[in-house]
Amino acid sequence: MKKKVTIYDLAEMLKISPATVSRSLNNHPSISKKTKDKVFSAANETGYRTNKFAANLSKQKSNTIGVIVPKLNSNFMSTVLSGIEKVANNNGYNLIISQSLESEEKEKMNAKTLYDSGVDALLVSLANETTNYDHFHIYTRRNIPLLFFDRIVELSNCPTILIDNQLAGFDATEHLIQQGCRNILHVGGNLKRNVYRNRYEGYMRAMRKHNLAPKNAHFLETNLDLEKIKDVILFIQQSKNAIDGIFVANDTMAVNCIKELQKVGYKIPQEIKVVGFNNDPVSEIINPDLTTIEYPGYKMGLLAGESIISHLKGSINLNSAELIILRHELIQRESSSNTY
Repeated sequence: MKKKVTIYDLAEMLKISPATVSRSLNNHPSISKKTKDKVFSAANETGYRTNKFAANLSKQKSNTIGVIVPKLNSNFMSTVLSGIEKVANNNGYNLIISQSLESEEKEKMNAKTLYDSGVDALLVSLANETTNYDHFHIYTRRNIPLLFFDRIVELSNCPTILIDNQLAGFDATEHLIQQGCRNILHVGGNLKRNVYRNRYEGYMRAMRKHNLAPKNAHFLETNLDLEKIKDVILFIQQSKNAIDGIFVANDTMAVNCIKELQKVGYKIPQEIKVVGFNNDPVSEIINPDLTTIEYPGYKMGLLAGESIISHLKGSINLNSAELIILRHELIQRESSSNTY
């Protein structure tokens, strides 16, 4: 393998000091343009690559921010990451993104790897399986900024960003009730995670408000796994009292519920009305298009990135922040309409 070129090789080649090479590569004002041009030309010819990690050791910063998400194949999560990346890049930071694949063990490995990589801060949306949070304590002990978004846990001095999932679940369910639904099924995610537990609590609060719980309240915990669609359809088909409304905790599952219900002869929304969650692009492709809750992922990403970088720059103190709540919106479409 070809030997890696160092600043000492460039210095020997140009007959100047290593310090002059280093200052030239960092565009130091004390170095003349002529010298800088010579150094950059030699660096390009020899394939020299700057070791940014080593260069930043003296500054005790890497200009990188770590992000751990459950899965990258989620439209919501990709919009969050897009927002974080925009802010990071505009401020001279790079992202190192890893996915836990809903595994606590992989999340632990990711957290350690990012710590060992010297990230300046960490943003996390928790895995479904995670019940122990000790792997984040090394960040808090070393005062490395740690922020949770969407799927959160309350740790000391760690701010969180999310929407009011309970209110959103209430709004989705009450909308179905206002459209005439009485036997409403909630298809939810893992109740260990705050987002799905709170959406379920909002569903139950709406059912109780309208005197429909517990008899007319039905819940299936599916982890929102598309392989569980058959269980949802079977539950609906075997229900003693006809299910006339479904609130699903994400749009992908909701859209697939509509497709499978139509395959077995149900008319949407005439016989069953459906509400999803997130306002993913898929919600407008299905026929009828899907009523859903707008979850502002891009805005969440922007806010998460801005908060972390402002803390790193010293303009705000995240340790004094607790909970940041973004506003959601119910978007009414044909899947829950009475006029379709």
